[in-house]
Amino acid sequence: MSDGTVDALPVIAIMGPTASGKTGLALNLAEAVNCEIISVDSALVYRDMNIGTAKPTAAEQAVAKHWLIDILDPAQSYSVAEFCTDAIRLIGEIHQRGNIPVLVGGTMMYFNALINGISPLPKSDEKIRDDIAREALTLGWEALHQQLAEVDKTSALRIHPNDPQRLTRALEVYRSSGKSLTYWQKQKGAECPYDITQFAIAPDDRAVLHDRIAQRFDIMLDNGLVAEVENLFKRDDLHQDLPAIRSVGYRQVWQYLDGTLSYPEMREKGIIATRQLAKRQLTWLRGWPAVTWLDTFANDNLAKILAKVAL
Repeated sequence: MSDGTVDALPVIAIMGPTASGKTGLALNLAEAVNCEIISVDSALVYRDMNIGTAKPTAAEQAVAKHWLIDILDPAQSYSVAEFCTDAIRLIGEIHQRGNIPVLVGGTMMYFNALINGISPLPKSDEKIRDDIAREALTLGWEALHQQLAEVDKTSALRIHPNDPQRLTRALEVYRSSGKSLTYWQKQKGAECPYDITQFAIAPDDRAVLHDRIAQRFDIMLDNGLVAEVENLFKRDDLHQDLPAIRSVGYRQVWQYLDGTLSYPEMREKGIIATRQLAKRQLTWLRGWPAVTWLDTFANDNLAKILAKVAL
């Protein structure tokens, strides 16, 4: 930053797999410079989901203003497009206050859409979605998946028949526009108007990350994760096909509460699902073109960020 103007303020992204140390690094940065943190996490948007999301504590949130945390009820959905709109607006507002926006999280679809542009998908149509839901009750999701295969083979190969959320969206897009989801995803959207300096943090050793994930899941269980999910489970308006309840950890505890899994099975599957999430996050990041890698256990990560963005 050379002249102190708003236009000269950078935008920083701290990405990485779950349990890699993103929050800690962001808080270290907040203690060094005037910044505000924008959460890039599809689970942190939900209220009453604190333990299983490793949501920053009140004390941590007091270090710097946090955005896009606790903005929705678990019964609601939050799209990639909504995230991009919110993030771009927040970046501008944070700059106007003379602070540095720091995007922190591991939802790589959000980062990808923000940085590279989001496909101009048709808006959601409640009537069509309701029609699809009624058809699913009578025909079954397997039949609807076959319908999708007939009009959009690429999406059908990618979307599992037991994934009603994505299956509904793919059918909805086709029925509302006459064009497949695959077609729309190939259309290039507007890119982010801001230049984002991107960092990714992870342990050098994948086995160390796996150990951290297992330890953190056990800590979540010790801290009351089952009771947290039980409060959600008791609500009549929530079910396990909602995006919030499909979040890693919550889905497995939900299945424990409904009798599908035993406690040991829930713990094992929760850890496995979290490790699979971390693997997907790392796969995204390994192909990322403009990212500076940081080691979770290095002592100079903050210095590297400050040097890279010339602060």
